[in-house]
Amino acid sequence: MKKDKSVKIGLKSLVLMIFSAIFGFSNSLTAYYQMGYASIVWYIITAILFFLPSALIFAEYGAAFKGVKGGIFSWLKGSVSEKTAFIGTFIWLAAWVVWLVSSTQFFLVSVSTAISGHDTTQSWHFLNLTSTQLLGILEVVFLVVVTFFAAKGVDKIAAVSNVGGFFTLAITIGFTLVSILVFFLNHGKLAEPLTAQSLVHSPNPAFQSPIAVVSFIVYALFAYGGLETSAGVIDSVDKPEKTFPKALITAMIWMTALYVLNILMCGVAANWSSQLSGKNVDLANVEYVLINNLGVETGKAFGLSHSASLALGSAFSRFAGLADVLAGISAAFLMVYSPVKSFIEGCDPKLLPKSLVKLNRHGMPERSMWLQAVIVSVIILFISFGGNAAGQFYTILMDMMNVSSSAPYLFLIGAYPFFKMKKDIDRPFIFIEGKKRVWAVTIVVWLVVAVGIAFTCIEPLFTGDYATSFWTAIGPVAFGVIAWIYYSYQERKTVTVVDEEE
Repeated sequence: MKKDKSVKIGLKSLVLMIFSAIFGFSNSLTAYYQMGYASIVWYIITAILFFLPSALIFAEYGAAFKGVKGGIFSWLKGSVSEKTAFIGTFIWLAAWVVWLVSSTQFFLVSVSTAISGHDTTQSWHFLNLTSTQLLGILEVVFLVVVTFFAAKGVDKIAAVSNVGGFFTLAITIGFTLVSILVFFLNHGKLAEPLTAQSLVHSPNPAFQSPIAVVSFIVYALFAYGGLETSAGVIDSVDKPEKTFPKALITAMIWMTALYVLNILMCGVAANWSSQLSGKNVDLANVEYVLINNLGVETGKAFGLSHSASLALGSAFSRFAGLADVLAGISAAFLMVYSPVKSFIEGCDPKLLPKSLVKLNRHGMPERSMWLQAVIVSVIILFISFGGNAAGQFYTILMDMMNVSSSAPYLFLIGAYPFFKMKKDIDRPFIFIEGKKRVWAVTIVVWLVVAVGIAFTCIEPLFTGDYATSFWTAIGPVAFGVIAWIYYSYQERKTVTVVDEEE
């Protein structure tokens, strides 16, 4: 009994866990890089039409299925069917596996920036290994260490998430406060003028067409994505029927407000054309470019010398790198555990090998977590040592993930009306009532996701990039077909065994 109490997660810890797993400070800066102030409108639209209702829908799922292990698998199974749950959750799990591949790379960039003030990973060498090969080995080591400690129990994950969530908040609030300070020191002058035109028109040439602009919805969805991953720890939450909805809603409000505020703050010190239009700026380093620039502009505003301002910019980058390192560790701890746990514990044990569904003494699906680590490690090492073909494979993998990470929301949101039709479910928290209202909300939220996905798949066609368009669209389809074939095979196998026994 004492052991159970030691792993119970309270409201504050759960909010920090959700925050550190979902909120990405760099998402605001990436949004500014892609669409300038115009990204604010899309972040608000996405928050109102997707994030707010989906958070409340997930809160209702979580409260109703509070005593059931398996997270979103159990939500879908209890609302629609096991087959739908298996396919939807498999697509979701596959997307997060690919996310682990990419996140380990960004983690090492953060480590490098924390040490040197800028990204030096391309110059890392050891013995006869190239920088790419060395990074691949280090990524595998990081993944193995995280899996080892995460398998020790949910209390370890909660403790790491608290630290990661704190530093994520610290860098976010720090960026805002320093930007406001620079704003006043510059007598209210913005580096990027805020006009009615700038709120609807992107300065980025890549986001001029209506299709490219609408496809930005998927970027906004990804910034809010992962809310459902917290469902994997609901059975360890203290008073989940009250704590879980409250934590989701609290985290949602804070995230939306901070995203919008930080996009605005980007324009205080950074003029888009001057600082972000060059070829040396990309999605991987834009966060550190903007933070370094903020440090330099802070030094100038205080009247420091050019060299002192550059040193301040480097110090700002180092702190941002440190915050990203700790937030990255926190997110990795949750992601190596929660998606796998939801899938394993939600499944009928007969569908999977017995060794994979077995829990260790800490209540963790350790063997499944290690299998995931092996799969991700093989992909990482293939990309690192495979040359140009492997590089193309990685590009394809990332294209497949873009939509695959959003596609499961079509299942979760689409299942909501069927969940509401169930009569034998206790509902401690209710988001909305009335058949027409439920369907209206479901259709609007579902269409927001579907339209974003469709435009993301179509957009590359207009630049002649047919390969990207194909792989982006095929991702969730391929993962879904694999899941459907596997489930159908296991279903037939089970039926055959039953017939033979009779």
